[in-house]
This record gives sequence, structure tokens and C-alpha cells, in this order.
Amino acid sequence: MKRALRAAFRADASLDMGTGHVMRCLTLAEEIRRRGGSAIFLCREHPGNLIKHIESRNFAVVPLPMADTASSPVSGLAHASWLGASQADDAAACKAALLGTGLDLLVVDHYGLDAHWEAAMGDMARRIMAIDDIADRHHDCDILLDQNLGRQDIHYQNLVPSRCRVLTGTRYALLRPEFAQWRDFSLKRREKLHEIRSLLVNLGGVDKSNLTAVVLAALENCALPLECKITVVMGGSSPGLLDVKSRAACMARKTEVLINVDNMAEIMAHADLAIGAAGTTSWERCCLGLPAIVMVLADNQRLLAENLARTGAAKMIEEQEDIAPQLQQHILEIMQANNLMSMSQMAATVTDGQGTARVLQSLAESGFDLI
Repeated sequence: MKRALRAAFRADASLDMGTGHVMRCLTLAEEIRRRGGSAIFLCREHPGNLIKHIESRNFAVVPLPMADTASSPVSGLAHASWLGASQADDAAACKAALLGTGLDLLVVDHYGLDAHWEAAMGDMARRIMAIDDIADRHHDCDILLDQNLGRQDIHYQNLVPSRCRVLTGTRYALLRPEFAQWRDFSLKRREKLHEIRSLLVNLGGVDKSNLTAVVLAALENCALPLECKITVVMGGSSPGLLDVKSRAACMARKTEVLINVDNMAEIMAHADLAIGAAGTTSWERCCLGLPAIVMVLADNQRLLAENLARTGAAKMIEEQEDIAPQLQQHILEIMQANNLMSMSQMAATVTDGQGTARVLQSLAESGFDLI
């Protein structure tokens, strides 16, 4: 008789680290639940955390209080400050919360945790899975997932134990099922697309630097058709939300601001071009063949942006200080004959929206019963 898989996820979101870690874990957790399993989240109470959002998706969350970082030991990890505690203290708190749960799978998606934390948590689950995308530290895990474009198993050759099953590349991109569902519609409407009539601006759920307002100001001087409709999607906690709404009301082109949407796939499918962060939403855009101009909002996004630009799926804004001239130049280039269609075709080859199913298949091959 099959037993439902029991999983726990250790991931954080904050104003500094963004929301990508939690959102991709949510995608995997929801698919585990859809197949009859269950999941619990362990999240530290960083400013800008997504604890309430996770709870709104009907998952239990164990909140981990912020530690006194001034007295907490700091590891040699580049993103150690993102943890809000020492790795040892974090592991101790997680072990106390998970004691007696009989976990099958423990998923960790955090730049501030490495092999030390995973080794300490080794007796808490049958398998430990690490999600990473920067390949800058050692892991002590049974499964490693890196969905980054251009990532290969060799990049983790000396960072994981020999027993570890490594899943790399965009074929494993964790996307919610609605993106695969909208893929055919989205690709079909782009087959003869030559004009930008609908522009999507989405710089993540936080946008702490309020770059959305900078983009809107730059768009006023871009060679877009006057009938082009601009849609801005933001998170409700974005510090520049009021400023963006004020600017949107004064734009020459019709501009609407949407908050905390739950139909992102549909919005992307109806957009002709997107301006967005070079984060995990890149895979959502590519699945739908949505051409994009991408901005690097964090160091870990630079390689992704460069690879997207290299494939022809996106244009890259090199520096935030030069948004206006670069944005204007990119839009001029994209509006030239067939460029919009060509970018769409290249984007669609990056990922097909079936990555979550492939990850679950790999888990099944690793010994889990998935209903």
C-alpha cells in the first residue's frame, strides 16, 4: 500500500533576497499535495517574508524568529547574512519543530545554508533535497536541483557527495501548472506578431529600489505605439507602490497597476513584451514564449540574464544606472521586422513548463511513492 509523501521546506523570502526561493518551493509543495502528499514550511521572520502568503495557500508554517545576528557566528558563505541566525542554531530550531513528523523529504532552498546544515538535519528525513542556482558552496544532500539556463552536472561535481542525484537545466524549471496550460494559446497568438500592443512590467514581488517607477518614466520616451497598453504587476508590500500608481495615472499610454495577482500565466500569455527581473519569472516568460527585456536586480541573476540574452530570448539591461537609454534602444531593436517573433521562438525553446513533473518523476525514481 502506498504511503503519502510527507515533505518539509526550509526557505525564506525578504526585502534583500526576494521571493523566488519560497515561490518555487510552493510550486513543488503544491504538486506534492496534488498527488496526495503533504508539506510544511519553516521560514524565518525576515522583513518582507511570505509567511502569510504560504498560509493563504493552506500550508502550515513554522515561523523562526530572527536571532541576534551581532552575537551569531557567521559562516564563510557569501550569503550568510541572509539566514538571520547561525547554521547550527537554525538546524536546532528546525529539528525541534520537525521532531516526530516522520518526514520522507526535506527540501532546503537557501543561499545561507550548506552541507553543515544538511548534515545536521540528516536524521530528520529519508532524503534531503537541495535547490540551488549559484553553485558556490558544498551540499550534503541526496538530490540537488539547479534549474538555471546553461547549468550542467559538472558544475556540482566537487560540491555534492557521490550518492547525490543532480538535476540541472531549465527542463527541470519549477513552474505552476497554469503556465503549461496557457503555453499553446500563448505561442499560437505570437506566430504572426509584429507590433507591441501590450507591454507587461513586473520587477518582482518586492522591488525595494522602486525601479518600476524608473521604467515607467523611461517608457514615456520610448517609440511604442500610443495605443500600446502597459500593465504593471507588483506585490502589495512593494515600498514604491503609491509612487507607481501615481505615475501610472499620468502616463500618456493607458497604464494599469495590478497587485498580488493570481493569474500571472494569463497576463503573460496576453502580453507582447515584458520588462522584468532576471529571476525565476524568466522561466514563466519563456514557457509562454514571451519576449523580454531583463534587468539584473541581484548578483545571482547576472549569469541567467547573460544566458537569456545569448540565446536571443531576451535583451539585457546591463546597468541599473542606464535604464532609460538602454530600454529605449532595446525597444527600437525589438520593433524591427520579425525581431519580436524571433525572440518569442527562442524563448519557447528554453523550457516547456513540464519541469515540476520531471522533478517529481526523479523523486519517484529515488524511491518515493508518489500517488
